[in-house]
Amino acid sequence: MHGDNKEEMFPLVDEQGNIIGAARRGECHNGSKLLHPVIHLHVFNRQGELYLQKRPEWKDIQPGKWDTSVGGHIDLGENVERALKREAYEELGITGFQPEFIQSYVFESAREKELVYSYKTVYNGAITPSEELADGRFWNMDEIKANIGNDIFTPNFESEFMLLGF
Repeated sequence: MHGDNKEEMFPLVDEQGNIIGAARRGECHNGSKLLHPVIHLHVFNRQGELYLQKRPEWKDIQPGKWDTSVGGHIDLGENVERALKREAYEELGITGFQPEFIQSYVFESAREKELVYSYKTVYNGAITPSEELADGRFWNMDEIKANIGNDIFTPNFESEFMLLGF
């Protein structure tokens, strides 16, 4: 049985990304709204399709929903670039990509508050989704737009997709 480690330590940050403390995953995801940093990587192929991952049912946030290609928490003591490369390898088995910074912003839901560092890349190598994911595939833009608001994507993905205007 999989499950998120509620004892995992996350850095706490201010809205500029300065580390101001640390807290456990369980504390960050219990409605406390402790601001913690995450990375998102939008992986496109040559055809302009966007790879999305399906979150497994055992996740503590948004189980079973389709989400950003790569998304993950920045570990305590880890910088953004290292977290981006680690998560891309852990979730999709990809290396050697050229990330392009898009923007950072604060995302807030009923259960958490994240400082999101958003990147994109075009990647044409093999993608091997890990056991951390329930599924994954490329979607064309029309397919994504047709499904916005149908409760199949995470709210964070939908808001970022609309914000970035892919």
